[in-house]
Amino acid sequence: MSVNKVILLGRVGKAPDVRYVAQNQPVASFTLATTDRAYTNANGVKVPERTEWHNIVMWGKNAEIAERYITKGTQIYLEGRLRTRSWEDANKVKRYTTEIYVDNFELLQRPREASAPNQQPQQPVQ
Repeated sequence: MSVNKVILLGRVGKAPDVRYVAQNQPVASFTLATTDRAYTNANGVKVPERTEWHNIVMWGKNAEIAERYITKGTQIYLEGRLRTRSWEDANKVKRYTTEIYVDNFELLQRPREASAPNQQPQQPVQ
């Protein structure tokens, strides 16, 4: 038996980069920051704040929602799984990256409006 489950709550570091792959399938990728607060331990040693950056990948409907509503600074809660992939760079050096493939997520703040923020509602013609 094995489990590959990730739960994160953090702030988006950059707006999602959305591209379309085979059969017009959307995929969104962006970074998410999670921060451990600074504290002082029992011995009086101060431990500074620490921020971790995570590479996030969303597919399909999740990617479409991300493209529409997620911007830099948006706070989100997500659940997913770790995936590590490798590639060769221009110097033939093998590189690795670990990403979180999102299964589901929640926006923890109100989504931005689809229309322009300064646009006033139209008045009915009388």
